[in-house]
Amino acid sequence: MKIPFTQVDAFVVDGQPLTGNPAAVMILDDWLDDATLQAIAVENNLSETAFLKKADGKEADWDLRWFTPTSEVNMCGHATIASGHVVIGSATKVRFRTHSGILSVERDVERLVLDLPANPVAEVERAGLCRALGIAPRPLHFTERFDGAAILLLDSQREVEAIDPDFAALRKFPYLVIVTAPGEATDIASRVFAGGFGIDEDPVTGSAHAALGPFWADHLGRDRFTALQASARGGHLDVECAGDRVRLAGRCINVIEGSFLLP
Repeated sequence: MKIPFTQVDAFVVDGQPLTGNPAAVMILDDWLDDATLQAIAVENNLSETAFLKKADGKEADWDLRWFTPTSEVNMCGHATIASGHVVIGSATKVRFRTHSGILSVERDVERLVLDLPANPVAEVERAGLCRALGIAPRPLHFTERFDGAAILLLDSQREVEAIDPDFAALRKFPYLVIVTAPGEATDIASRVFAGGFGIDEDPVTGSAHAALGPFWADHLGRDRFTALQASARGGHLDVECAGDRVRLAGRCINVIEGSFLLP
């Protein structure tokens, strides 16, 4: 079996490949069994492999599922915008049916815009998480929605960049761990750790910005702002909050095109 395969760098910095977050996008005629999908994601060894097949019905154009090297997840932003980049063709918009509802990707000149549900957080105490990050105890903001996310607010981008976590300890937390602060060249900066999903640090995380969107809209007092995910690869996003939705704009670039050969 030959499965069409594209590796896409999503939310790249200044239009440059080898930045942003790589995702594998694979188009199927029909679903393979879950164990095979997971094994393919392990083989790809990227933070996410997106599997698509044509949707039945009018509410969506494609069915979409996402797998990390260890598990299927309920939400992945960068692999969704990467999938839109691959399949949108000459259309202006493409819709995906997912475990988290209908998500869409549309053209905006040279950018693509991903529309996904907002994920508001509430303040809780999690001292063990602060210890794993190597920072003093502080309140954090948490949600169990989708795959879960915890946001910790720091004072500066330099503090975000300086975080040196205990990755083994972070693997015990089954949700996204987000550290964030006001940015320098952008409005906000963040880093995202997803050890519970087999990813020590994720390069650029759309689903994290579904939570960062309403969080920073409250702090900044406005609904639009620019974002840097300050990983080693780096990623740029433009964020817009619109009611119960968050729109993330960025650019994508193909870096590998071909076929995945499955006996």
